[in-house]
Amino acid sequence: QVQLVESGGGLVQAGGSLRLSCAASRSIYSITSMGWYRQAPGKQRELVAVITNGDSTNYADSVTGRFTISRDNAKNTVYLQMNSLKPEDTAVYYCNLRGRLYVWWLNDRDYWGQGTQVTVSS
Repeated sequence: QVQLVESGGGLVQAGGSLRLSCAASRSIYSITSMGWYRQAPGKQRELVAVITNGDSTNYADSVTGRFTISRDNAKNTVYLQMNSLKPEDTAVYYCNLRGRLYVWWLNDRDYWGQGTQVTVSS
């Protein structure tokens, strides 16, 4: 198994910035993608941003131009730089890793972090 350890959430005023980090607890044979999802109260979990092993990125329309996802392959770590935060960005943010832990695995599996709270006050 692998654990994803998240950090960097907190309380910030509208217009402020936060940087989330997510590190895998062990080495991974193959990572297809790492990304961030969020879930606000009463809403479904939604994709925020994802980065593939080829460094392609994809963002939700609501965060494009404000958030930037990046990764450190050597550390199996993914980051989310969040600028110009808005109250509607308030949610629990979850890290996701999709990949294979071992060479003999045929298919990717999804792993999730425990979630970190981001609260943006108006």
